[in-house]
Amino acid sequence: MIRNSLKYIILLFPMLIFAQKNHFVSQDSLQPGTSTSVSLVLENNTSEDKMYDISLETSSSFIIPILKNGELKLPSNEKNVYIIPLKIAAEAAQGKYFITLNGTERNTQEKLIEKFQFFILPNRKLELSTLNFPEFVRAGEKIKANFLLKNNGNSTENLILESKNAVIKESTFLQLLPGENKTITISKATNSQLVTNEYQNISLSVYFAEHPNEKQTAYASVKVISIKPAEDNIFHRLPAAASISWVGMRNRGEYNDGFQGEIYGKGSLDKDNKNLIEFRALTKNPVEFNSFTQYEEYFLNYKRNNISIHLGDKNYSSSFLTEYARYGRGVEIQIDFKNISIGGFYNHPRFFRDIRDEYNVYSKFKISKESEINVGYLHKIPRTENIGWRFSNYKLVFNAHLPYLTGKFKLNKNLEVLGEASYSKTDESEDAGLMIQTVARFEKFSGNITYMKTGPEFAGYFNNTSTLNGNIHYKLLRKVNLTASFIQDAKKFQRDTLFLAAPYRRFLQYGIQYKYLKSGSLLLSHGFQRYQDRLMPREFDYKERFLRISLDQQIGILQFNIEGQFGQTDNYLTGYSGSSSFYTANIGFEKYKTSFNIYGSYAETARYELQNQKQFYYGARILSRISDRTSFSIFYQNNYMPEDYYADRNLFELLYHQQILPGHDLDVSGRYTLQRGELGNKDFVFSLRYTLHMNIPVQKTAEYISLSGNIDNLGVKRIEGIRLMLGNHLSVTDKQGNFLFKNIIPGEYMLEIDRSTTGINDIPATNIPVSLNLINKENIFNFALTSAARIEGNIHLTHMGEQKSFAHLPVKTEKKKKENIIIEVSNGDQTYRKIALIGESFDFTYLRPGEWQLKIFRNGLDKRYKIPIDQYKFILHPSENKILNIDIIKQQAEVKYQQETIKVSYNEMKKKK
Repeated sequence: MIRNSLKYIILLFPMLIFAQKNHFVSQDSLQPGTSTSVSLVLENNTSEDKMYDISLETSSSFIIPILKNGELKLPSNEKNVYIIPLKIAAEAAQGKYFITLNGTERNTQEKLIEKFQFFILPNRKLELSTLNFPEFVRAGEKIKANFLLKNNGNSTENLILESKNAVIKESTFLQLLPGENKTITISKATNSQLVTNEYQNISLSVYFAEHPNEKQTAYASVKVISIKPAEDNIFHRLPAAASISWVGMRNRGEYNDGFQGEIYGKGSLDKDNKNLIEFRALTKNPVEFNSFTQYEEYFLNYKRNNISIHLGDKNYSSSFLTEYARYGRGVEIQIDFKNISIGGFYNHPRFFRDIRDEYNVYSKFKISKESEINVGYLHKIPRTENIGWRFSNYKLVFNAHLPYLTGKFKLNKNLEVLGEASYSKTDESEDAGLMIQTVARFEKFSGNITYMKTGPEFAGYFNNTSTLNGNIHYKLLRKVNLTASFIQDAKKFQRDTLFLAAPYRRFLQYGIQYKYLKSGSLLLSHGFQRYQDRLMPREFDYKERFLRISLDQQIGILQFNIEGQFGQTDNYLTGYSGSSSFYTANIGFEKYKTSFNIYGSYAETARYELQNQKQFYYGARILSRISDRTSFSIFYQNNYMPEDYYADRNLFELLYHQQILPGHDLDVSGRYTLQRGELGNKDFVFSLRYTLHMNIPVQKTAEYISLSGNIDNLGVKRIEGIRLMLGNHLSVTDKQGNFLFKNIIPGEYMLEIDRSTTGINDIPATNIPVSLNLINKENIFNFALTSAARIEGNIHLTHMGEQKSFAHLPVKTEKKKKENIIIEVSNGDQTYRKIALIGESFDFTYLRPGEWQLKIFRNGLDKRYKIPIDQYKFILHPSENKILNIDIIKQQAEVKYQQETIKVSYNEMKKKK
């Protein structure tokens, strides 16, 4: 008793801040689900001792005084602390509560009534658990899983549900009362074209709307069984496509059309992916080649282990300075060892008249993971016949010998250096070239710079030219970046004549970018640019100093880009100097699987022959993916700037793609274009293309097998005519219940029964559907059919004892809630769970006869509920209807009485008058 008294005193000492006469000490905040106490201070200012008989009442049945009644002695001229032990139920809701103390003085019958106010604190407590999910499903079916979510706290919670890889059937916003639970169902579609079995995980997460960091997640893992047709799996196959196109083109007033065929494939020749191959055969184009039509091409690539071979057409390249990109027909081989690679190629250029043939050999030495040195030699043999237009005054007349050395060095995690030194020698001259590039990446700074220079007699890709390109980026502040870039194009190079070269350009720009929002930024830049036409006669030749302002902003689904440029132009063609201004706007958004983009630009410039020439460009593009089988796009632009003359340019484009059947595609396109080098003449190109996608068998990987078996009759009406499904194979039983599957590929399958062909109460004696791993030539699987059993039951609630009342006044009533439990039945192979309400019935139907176990889980029941028997074991017989009664006893809270009241008193010194 003394120990208990000391415990209460220590617990309540901080609360003993004495107030005025007959007032409670303080307003406490208490936790639900705990046993605690509150205290009050009473004072007797009379000269007589007083003895009170007291009783307590509370404003809620969830607030239970441990002492039903008692007595209180107040000595004369003293103050006493009266401690009230309480038990607060876990389901006591957040809010304000009261305790009222009623006392009657034994001699004078004087009444003492005091009311104490306190608060119950909120208690957030969620429980998320996996309820049930399938062990496996067929590919193409939906995975469905049920999760149980319960609010074990004492306040109504606003919750948000989310799943990163599945669809939530219910609303993602949920409100749960204290003690309330909810079954959440999520689903995920599986791919019917799945070629191998795999496990897929789905998850459900829940968090408080006001506290998103407090998140709980539950998972379910389900095996997906492939049902892909056997003919796709018995051979290892090489993906390939064959197409036929009809192309028509009106080119500068002349119309041509015809057919063009193509075969393309890429993949492995064996199931171990050791022999990789890629090939293409594209016949001659019936119309003039441009960027929107295909050029005749034939090649074959082969790779095995450390050997790579190319035979046919491609862009052959030895090094940046000697031969950067030369399209031709030839052969290339490379052999890789541990740290050394050797190789070479022969190339007969198809679009460059200076060179008849070229040969290249090289060796690469790997110094480290990201550093290497390459030593090579290129031999060029010139053509003797006349040649056409070139981008360099240099003409290859004699055989050229070009040894070269390239290197790539990773100095540290921040710096990387690349470089090349090359030497050129012919019968009459010799020269050299040099290129070096440095790349830097730091936390706040990144940039690169490239310098290249070649001599006037250098016989490589570049000749008698130099370039300097670079850019830097510096993060000044979290939202502020500084940028700068410089470009100087090479003036002379030996480019293929198939394409035109872009205008010569020198360009410098530096500026500051401010990212004022996550979805918005502003860029202010200044610089100059020098543009010069490479064709004669020239259409433009100018130098321009400019100030550019660019704004990128996303508002909802709309993406805006607005730009303005103001500059001063020196026109070297006309000798005129004037101002140039540009205003552009681009708006894009995506909706209903369709993206929309609208473009507009207005310019008033001094760049060209006319002074203050006005230009207005506008256009739009719509790209829509109607379905997985259908898509189309529409594009229009009224014109292009003269500086874009080197490219093929669309004025109007319509593209339509349709998958007719799996593996069969149809594409239609129509375009109005400006061909490269043209500024005003429009041409029209139309194409109709059919493509057949094939999987060419290249290696047999398996032999067909079979599955046979028998269905035994354990008391069902019939076993004949039962349809069985094994992947995409079907079989029907005979009179004796025999079945057979032929021509099956080895692998894992799911055997199923079509229940529409069995009795409504028939059930397999073993788990069906069942996953079978079929690897032998002949496989046997037998099972039996019997009659299903069921379990029915009732949950009875028994109240022990009568509820004691602590008050003469009405007690505040709470909203009555329905308590529930989780009932699980299992036979070892199968497990089923249900949420059952106390006082109601439950059932489990279509159960396999045999030994079963039933378990009862409390599901957060209050401790007052007792379950005398929470496990049952029994044997279910065919067609049996098992009846179970589950008893649950609700007990009143146990009350222990103290032998004596606790009294804390002190004397107060009276002031002298």
